[in-house]
Amino acid sequence: MKKYSYTELEQEFTRLGYSWPTVHIIGVRSKANENNKFDDNFYIINGPMMHVFTGTTNPGRHWLLNLMNPKGTAVLKPGQYVDAYQLGLHQGKYEALVQRKPVTVYRDNDRDETAEEQGKEDTGLFGINIHRANPNAISSLIEKWSAGCQVLNNPTEYKKLIEICKESGKKAFTYTLLREF
Repeated sequence: MKKYSYTELEQEFTRLGYSWPTVHIIGVRSKANENNKFDDNFYIINGPMMHVFTGTTNPGRHWLLNLMNPKGTAVLKPGQYVDAYQLGLHQGKYEALVQRKPVTVYRDNDRDETAEEQGKEDTGLFGINIHRANPNAISSLIEKWSAGCQVLNNPTEYKKLIEICKESGKKAFTYTLLREF
């Protein structure tokens, strides 16, 4: 997965007509789209500073094969979700960025191991959070860590993301999901 520079991301936002908030989070979905692997990158922009983290923007194999929702497993649609996240608790357990405004997902219901941008679109509050996988080790397989959430696989990187969000003093965060370009 290519790592992008601050300038490359800013130019892509301009091309797409997206806003560039002072503090915001970006996910980039890998073209490789490796089944059940953490093969995507996340960026947090904090003024002129940028940090890069690893993770997944796709659900894991478990939830693709065992649908939690009869319509299909949620695969977040690329786009900009302005002020759609806030600090809160993921599943009531630990600090995360939790969904506070509607997002749009594809409902992948073909029950194969590949997360695909296909199926009917569904918009709403689904608990598509930005959270971590294992709290004590870097995870390599997604499995049950994501049923549609955006998940960082490195707990140290995740702590840094949350720290930056807290220090910003912001109440709401914009998340933008891009396809690798």
